[in-house]
Amino acid sequence: MLGRTWFFASITLAAWLSLPAPAKAVAAALPVEVETALAAAKVPREALALVVQEVGAARPHLALQADEPVNPASLMKLVTTAAALDLLGPTWSWTTPVWLDGPVRDGVLDGHLVIKGSGDPKLTFERVWLLLRRVQQLGVRHIRGDIVLDRSAFGGPELDPAAFDGAPLRPQNVQPDALLLNFRSLLIGFVPDATRGVATVMAEPPLAGMQVDASVPLSDGPCTNWRGALKADFSDPAHLRFAGSYPRACAEQQWPIASIDPRHYNERMLLGLWREMGGTVTGIVRDGNAPMTPASFALTSPTLPELIRDINKFSNNVMAQQLFLTLGFVQRGDGTPDAARAVLHHWLLSQFGASALNVVIDNGSGLSRETRLSARLLAQVLQAAWTSPAMPELVASLPLAGMDGTMRRARGGFGRAHLKTGSLRDVAAVAGFVHAESGGRYVLVAIVNHPNANAARPALDALVEWVARDARPERRTLE
Repeated sequence: MLGRTWFFASITLAAWLSLPAPAKAVAAALPVEVETALAAAKVPREALALVVQEVGAARPHLALQADEPVNPASLMKLVTTAAALDLLGPTWSWTTPVWLDGPVRDGVLDGHLVIKGSGDPKLTFERVWLLLRRVQQLGVRHIRGDIVLDRSAFGGPELDPAAFDGAPLRPQNVQPDALLLNFRSLLIGFVPDATRGVATVMAEPPLAGMQVDASVPLSDGPCTNWRGALKADFSDPAHLRFAGSYPRACAEQQWPIASIDPRHYNERMLLGLWREMGGTVTGIVRDGNAPMTPASFALTSPTLPELIRDINKFSNNVMAQQLFLTLGFVQRGDGTPDAARAVLHHWLLSQFGASALNVVIDNGSGLSRETRLSARLLAQVLQAAWTSPAMPELVASLPLAGMDGTMRRARGGFGRAHLKTGSLRDVAAVAGFVHAESGGRYVLVAIVNHPNANAARPALDALVEWVARDARPERRTLE
């Protein structure tokens, strides 16, 4: 059982000894503005793991605790997406085959509609509608049988979405699935109508057997905690209620929530959409196995680079986990967490040697208290990515400092840095590439592990700005 072990069990001691040792650490005093911001956050410099290295350079300009195993939070997505671009290739896409398992006569499918998942991370509401529209274009209006869902591509234990932080309705906690429909989530919209004194409530996608209050009264309060003002009651999967009001000062707002009833989400969504499109079905929606015959058609996903933009720019956890499990399924024929961990372990060890020995891989997304890697290893991943044929695809997937994604509010390196962010209760981190004023490029990895980590965000902003100005400390080598 590989699990979350420290070492990849199939590597022998002899193989370990043959791996190259990491380069000597290079250290220097931190920039004054970074030291000052850390002190203001009450975070000691020992809580910061750091590498600043010019692209292609043999040694870092600045390194601190570079070989310490730390929790990278969502920086783990850089490893998953870089490995996927290398192992799957930049033209990779997922296919979702569909069978009309029976004859079609006079608008009736005399058999089952079968849909087989292969792990597509972005089977959104709109794309599922297109799939069902294709079924109707093939002449089906009534299914005289069941809708059968083959979810066998992925395996592993079913996890509680509340296990990580006790918030099962946060979309970040949705669990992966071979047939993940619309991120197993609901988007609730509120549109104020001043003439009627209410805000209209809209929910997408339509879910069979679920009602949503049609409107909520407007109030005169400020548009601050508008979600709290609604006094939402999400305890009943059959009826979403709002006992409060919606502030008149708010414009249109949207509230994404994970499914209240995740086990029945696929059933509710498919039935809701099919019926809204005018279709009917005699049977039920159930799990089962796809036929061995060729599919009637298949829905193809966007290519991997398009999807990793969502993963990295917006730090989408469930999409990262879908990609992680896909690596196990494609490389080893086993879409389980253990197989995916083995694939990433092997890739890291074969590419980066001894720096990868102490890596701990959990789920590929970084939404974990157990993941561990070093700043040096992550810097090596980024250096290798810069020289790979897929470099443009990876760099373009990273948030642009001060402009978009999870870096849109950053105050350092405005428009000059493509950086992935990481954030947990006790982790604050950034990693990626900084385009300096001189035109030079730097790899930057900075990870804070400390109870006050998120108060250290200004220190990370200051570090990015310092690198963007080509600042270079006096270096000294540590033996």
